Amino acid sequence: MRRNRHFLLFCSVLLFSAMGYAQSTFPLNDVADPKYSHYAFTNATIVRDANTTITNGTLIIKDGKITAIGQGLKVPAGAIEVNAKGKYIYPSFVDIYSDYGTPAPQPRQGGFDFFARSQLTTNTKGAYGWNQAIRPEVETYKVFAADEAKAKSFRDLGFGTVLTHVKDGIARGTGSVVTLADEKENMVILKDRASAHFSFSKGTSTQSYPGSIMGSIALLRQTYMDAQWYKNKPTAEGVNISLQAWNEIQNLPQIFEANDKWNVLRADRIGDEAGVQYIIKAGGNEYQRIDEMKGTKATFILSLNYPSAQDVEDPADARFVSLSDMKHWEMAPTNAAAFEKAGIPFCLTTSDLRDPKTFMTNLRTAINYGLSEKAALNALTKTPADVLGIGNSVGTLETGKLANFLVTSGPIFNAGTTIYQNWIQGKKHNVKDETFNEMRGKYNVVLNTPS
Repeated sequence: MRRNRHFLLFCSVLLFSAMGYAQSTFPLNDVADPKYSHYAFTNATIVRDANTTITNGTLIIKDGKITAIGQGLKVPAGAIEVNAKGKYIYPSFVDIYSDYGTPAPQPRQGGFDFFARSQLTTNTKGAYGWNQAIRPEVETYKVFAADEAKAKSFRDLGFGTVLTHVKDGIARGTGSVVTLADEKENMVILKDRASAHFSFSKGTSTQSYPGSIMGSIALLRQTYMDAQWYKNKPTAEGVNISLQAWNEIQNLPQIFEANDKWNVLRADRIGDEAGVQYIIKAGGNEYQRIDEMKGTKATFILSLNYPSAQDVEDPADARFVSLSDMKHWEMAPTNAAAFEKAGIPFCLTTSDLRDPKTFMTNLRTAINYGLSEKAALNALTKTPADVLGIGNSVGTLETGKLANFLVTSGPIFNAGTTIYQNWIQGKKHNVKDETFNEMRGKYNVVLNTPS
């Protein structure tokens, strides 16, 4: 009887222990290896946000979240202490405009055939709307696939979180907020339906209409009216998955890819007519009409993609380069500073860069042209997090938020600064970790010899 009691007690302990570790439904085809996740970073200069810096501070993280931050904190029992003396700790960046982890849109097959029969309606099978370019039913989180190679390219620049969506069509469906941790998809999706996306480009649609930007504007306006009419479930329409999805995503942040100062104004007028305040993806020439940009009352997404230098060495070539192109080449790096000066809220993105590795170099150029470091940091952390409604998880370093932070050798925007590590969800991702504890230098060697 006593043996039976001991056996039952042993089984109970084993069961509760297993329940404590049974956090995943995925089978483990290996020896269980739970990673240690309790750390204390001491003696660091901690930049909590663009307005607050803690000198000689301590950051404590456990199980992927920040548990304490401040000065004079005691290292908890069981935590691994990391002496970060001389190092800086920043919130990891947030890119609000990407297509990370989404399938690339398949280009239309063949060139334009003038004699081909026009495709007037959609060839998408199902109870969808009549135009292929209107795709509000697309949900990014359902097609998202983590890509470690691309994630690392983001992490090396300082990013820990991105908003991703399928860049195809006039109405593109919903985007998802994901982290760049080296984990399975189900562990990195922070917000499955985070935003709704629009543009003037019909993308891969093979339909004849719209064939111009005027047609895109007309199609957007008509779809807003059709969706409003469809709210009453008219019998004549039956089931329309596209219009139903359109109505369901209207409460999300609405992001419009304009990519030009004039398209910004066109998109804003559509939004005003429909009662929608867009977050607008700019194109780089908005500084030329900055007062009109402010009048939209929009938050903007700014790329740091500057035009290449014009070749004017040969007079025969120089005569084909316009003065406006030359002026834009000179003034493009002032775009972000113009938004800051005008008091227009904005985020920064790696989107449109020919080489993403130039992001930090181009950002330093923008700073040299008048953008303040405070505004730059806000545009990469707090502003995008607040715009997307994820400020309770990322964007600043605060107790209870995700342990998404950078460990650097100095102020993040200095040309000589090195990013050592990018911690995402409490997991260390090496950037240039081999130089974290630099051993090179001049030393005095003293040998003890018999006196």
